[in-house]
Amino acid sequence: MRIGSKQAPRILLVDDEPTNLRVLKQVLQAANYRLSFARSGQDALKLVEKEQVDLILLDIMMPEMTGLEVCERLKQNSATADIPVIFVTALKDSIDEEKGFEIGAVDYIVKPIVPSIVLARVKTHLSLIKADELLTTHIDLIHRLGRAAEYKDNETGMHVQRMSRFAKIIARAYGFCEESAEDLMMAAPMHDIGKIGIADNILLKPGKLTAEEYEIMKTHAQIGGEILSNPSSYLIELAHSVAMTHHEKWDGTGYPNGLSGEEIPIEGRIVALVDVFDALTSERPYKKAWSTEKAINYIMEQSGKHFDPALPLYFYRNSQNCLKYKLSLQN
Repeated sequence: MRIGSKQAPRILLVDDEPTNLRVLKQVLQAANYRLSFARSGQDALKLVEKEQVDLILLDIMMPEMTGLEVCERLKQNSATADIPVIFVTALKDSIDEEKGFEIGAVDYIVKPIVPSIVLARVKTHLSLIKADELLTTHIDLIHRLGRAAEYKDNETGMHVQRMSRFAKIIARAYGFCEESAEDLMMAAPMHDIGKIGIADNILLKPGKLTAEEYEIMKTHAQIGGEILSNPSSYLIELAHSVAMTHHEKWDGTGYPNGLSGEEIPIEGRIVALVDVFDALTSERPYKKAWSTEKAINYIMEQSGKHFDPALPLYFYRNSQNCLKYKLSLQN
């Protein structure tokens, strides 16, 4: 392997028949996969404890421990639960495909195997793993960039973690499905990315900003929009919307575009509220932290002014969940 190149995926082949293992070995070695072998379910479980495996081809009909039992054990272990399992079974075997999928298998291959089908199925599921890894990396990068911006004016960088989780809680209460609420939680950390373009003498000023300094500070929303412009993914598109609109106000007095009411995307309206709440209840260079009660009262008072009139009540009803999460980060 060349220095700097990525290793080929490792596939574990599990079958009590040596002939079957040899056939699979010939097919998969030709495609340059790294291979490991196990002759029983017990051996397979021991092997995955010792080495990282990307995919498992698992015979169903084995003595002592069937492939179904092995799969169940793998999925019960958090360290191995995410390894895709493809069952390999003979046509004459009586199997319950629904049961196999129910316990976590991703596919079936029927014996006698057809090399082209084996290669296609393996390639497909390894590609799905790669796609998941890319999404995970993408999300991780979004959070890291959000925290990088937050470190400019927050020593711990925890604001982005708190407000993004608050955003998910309120989004679910508002009616978002779990997936959409999760998307908002992942995009919200980028809301203040534009702060990296604001000079420290303004961003970190301990006192009140002058009118001129405040106008400069307000440009961070536009800067964030420019950084996230022309997005190539839905999450960045969502982050762009949040960055551009979380300082807009329901009554039209916000910035950068003076949007009002439902002209402001719902994701911007939600982030606006949770961002203000966390900012009020956190100590900053220019102010002391407000009490929770005082901050909630302010948000309720700003219903229909700063905030979408529907949101403060959802926030009030779910404020304890937000506070529990905030406390969990402090412990």
